[in-house]
Amino acid sequence: MKFLYKYPHAAFPYQQLLDENRARGRSKSEYELIDTGIFDEDRYFDVLVEYAKASAEDILVRISVTNRGAQPAPLRLLPTIWFRNTWSWDAREKRPSLRRAEDSGAVIELKDDYYGGRWLHCEGVPELLFTENDTNTRRLYGATGGAIYSKDGINDYIVHDAKDAINPEQRGTKAAAHYSLSVDPGETKIVRLRFTDQSLSSAGTQEFTKDFDSIFANRLSEADEFYQTVIPEKLSEDARNVMRQSLAGLLWSKQFYHYVVKEWVEGDPAQPRPPLERKKGRNHEWPHLYNADVISMPDKWEYPWYAAWDLAFHCLPLALVDSEFAKEQLLLMLREWYMHPNGQLPAYEWAFGDVNPPVHAWAAWRVYKIEEKRRGTGDREFLEKVFHKLLLNFTWWVNRKDPEGNNIFQGGFLGLDNIGVFDRSKTLPTGGHIEQSDGTSWMAMYSLNLLAIAMELAKEDKAYEDVASKFWEHFIHIADAMNRFADENIELWNEEDGFYYDVLHLPDGNHFPIKVRSMVGLIPLFAVETLEPDLLDRLPGFKRRLEWFVDNRPDLTGNVACMHVPGRKERRLLSVVTQDRLRRVLKLMLDENEFLSPYGIRALSRFHQDVPYILQVNGIEHRVDYEPAESGTGIFGGNSNWRGPIWFPVNYLLIESLQKFHHYLGDDFKVECPTGSGQMMNLWEVSAELSRRLSHIFLRDANERRPFYGDLEKFQRDAHWRDYLLFHEYFHGDNGSGLGASHQTGWTGLVAKLLQQSGE
Repeated sequence: MKFLYKYPHAAFPYQQLLDENRARGRSKSEYELIDTGIFDEDRYFDVLVEYAKASAEDILVRISVTNRGAQPAPLRLLPTIWFRNTWSWDAREKRPSLRRAEDSGAVIELKDDYYGGRWLHCEGVPELLFTENDTNTRRLYGATGGAIYSKDGINDYIVHDAKDAINPEQRGTKAAAHYSLSVDPGETKIVRLRFTDQSLSSAGTQEFTKDFDSIFANRLSEADEFYQTVIPEKLSEDARNVMRQSLAGLLWSKQFYHYVVKEWVEGDPAQPRPPLERKKGRNHEWPHLYNADVISMPDKWEYPWYAAWDLAFHCLPLALVDSEFAKEQLLLMLREWYMHPNGQLPAYEWAFGDVNPPVHAWAAWRVYKIEEKRRGTGDREFLEKVFHKLLLNFTWWVNRKDPEGNNIFQGGFLGLDNIGVFDRSKTLPTGGHIEQSDGTSWMAMYSLNLLAIAMELAKEDKAYEDVASKFWEHFIHIADAMNRFADENIELWNEEDGFYYDVLHLPDGNHFPIKVRSMVGLIPLFAVETLEPDLLDRLPGFKRRLEWFVDNRPDLTGNVACMHVPGRKERRLLSVVTQDRLRRVLKLMLDENEFLSPYGIRALSRFHQDVPYILQVNGIEHRVDYEPAESGTGIFGGNSNWRGPIWFPVNYLLIESLQKFHHYLGDDFKVECPTGSGQMMNLWEVSAELSRRLSHIFLRDANERRPFYGDLEKFQRDAHWRDYLLFHEYFHGDNGSGLGASHQTGWTGLVAKLLQQSGE
């Protein structure tokens, strides 16, 4: 593992960043570090930190510092080690210790009752600095007590020359090796450390470096050899670099996460009691939740938290490099100390009770198939474990999000933040409720995912045939409801526009479609599955019930993609969207004046740039405009935008859905792509075109520019910047530049799977 830190020679411009961003409105882009000029004339260091294991308990660290500027520059390098502070909030915890090892040069000795002894061996003769990993309550709260040597003591010693900020006895719970370097222009200086469960001091202070370089060389060679089995040879060097870095970002974003709701609500034993309001505060309905695991995070660097639907998408590219970890992650969210007793999955740390799209079954099925393809056999035990727990979650959805029992679902904002006219997680200003096109489509997709898993399990256990029939029939009811809403003749499908919309249901019984052309109307495409004829023949019970239902319930199957007509190679199609409606939706989706961007499918149609959707409620105007970059509205937090940018997760699902449709419809079913171009493509070719557009957000174009870097010339042109990639949260709907969290590999790591399966 390795990471690169670009560290400026000058003092970090904290105040400048704060002041400028406070002064900017929503219409302006964020004022970034690169904008401050602090990297001008290359006045910075490249600090490359690498880790390699000699064994499970023998970790080698190599830090390479290169001065990119034209003048010599000093650098204080502080490799730091500390114990996670558990003693401050639990009086039962015994404080561990760090100290300078006696008669051993620059060695920090660690002692802990549980883990025993460890030693950090530091090359050369650095100054060893010790303090406690305790909060500075004097500085923060004006307290008279508290730790004398607090966690910011090393900073104060280095930056403010506060000699009394570190422990002269050279012991504590936090320590750093202080290297004071002077680095000439273009020079690289290397510092080596070794963290082991063995004391090497008796063999001499430099003994730990004797096999250092050969171990690193071996580990690098092994890593290259491994990735040759993952990354297709046909990819260009640039594409291989993109794929490997996206996978590296996901591997780096694993984080130990500890959150025990009951203890948080009641307060820590060694701390003052929390305010009474906390007993009814956030997440108090989840007292069973006990997180103490390594979890794949969307954003480890700034605010480490997990999100269930983000994590599901992480697991697909992770399955290419570590399928065991991917499976463990999916199972973890379903464990009894995560999943609510009522069957709901935890959404994310600040509101476990929020509702994310139900993509867990889809991710589990895809991870199973990816591993099966790579290893030659699938992990049926994993699939069965996932399936049983997902039955509880599916039941929660049916009971909680379809209260009227009409198979139309009301799931809240469903992860799409500000995509709609209203915040769908709150009481509507109109009263009533929204019949959700996307919420209902997600549930149709969920039914088909569980159907696919049940049929796979039924190959060896016929008991699953009955369960497969249950999910097939559930899908039929949902699909029928979407296309012909119960007895009220309310269709989420709008025949005039050829598109799916949410329907606003008012308290007086009136209803009308909310005609926003958004991803909400494309999500019905996700609910598609094909059934192979040989599998149907192997499951005669399921086939018999399917055929009876088709023959005897035309009232339900008449509004769904027909199962009567076999497609390519006698396959059967299960889809919310009929062939005619598929053509009409794709006509809009593939129109470059609507959804199709040079870099993927926009979350909102560009049509709304000139024709915003406006709804007057009680004299207040609610509107949706096309916003290809950051959002101008604060609805649902306002920190992410689904009103025009390109998001990888839903684009990936669209690509996969088109492939499934092609699996049934074959090469003869063609559409214009782009709409109006006269260029006809089958749906497999359309999926490949979308994949190409998404991947090329990162790849160098004919002008040697990467679209996601936008107009940042240093990133585009500088040899020391241009090949180090950032995997943003989402991307500009028109020019592909990176937006949102720039260090959030997260689900944007799906680009690795796109390159692996579809190339460039």
